[in-house]
Amino acid sequence: MFKRIFVASAMAFTALSAVAAPAASDAQTHFQAIAAGDVAAVMHGYADAAHFVWVGGPLDGTYTGVDAIRQVWEKFTKSQGTMKVAVDKVEEASNPKGSSVTANVTFQGKQPIKVRYVLTYRDNKIVSETWQIDPKLGPATY
Repeated sequence: MFKRIFVASAMAFTALSAVAAPAASDAQTHFQAIAAGDVAAVMHGYADAAHFVWVGGPLDGTYTGVDAIRQVWEKFTKSQGTMKVAVDKVEEASNPKGSSVTANVTFQGKQPIKVRYVLTYRDNKIVSETWQIDPKLGPATY
């Protein structure tokens, strides 16, 4: 009897693990693509109807859909060029319906851009993204 319960528990855990996306890893890839100025790689992670909220700075606004989001990243990468990126305090919350990742991210280019990041994933795609400029974030380690 114990063996059956153990096997059933192991199978349920494996099923949940298979459903959960490696969202923290996907977020790291996203941050690296932004720093590299690789708009194609940045855009690879979005769902068609993704929602992007940029809070603070010259690109402040709300953008919906991949076309609008692509335009924002094209403006940003054109103005910033290649940057270094430092990522701190990454936290992931996941369940079978999706995952959320929060992180403190500093992009170092012409000037440091300190961002409190929130990404929400469903079906391994970004459905919601918040870029919150936060000058109070601590020093970055590159």
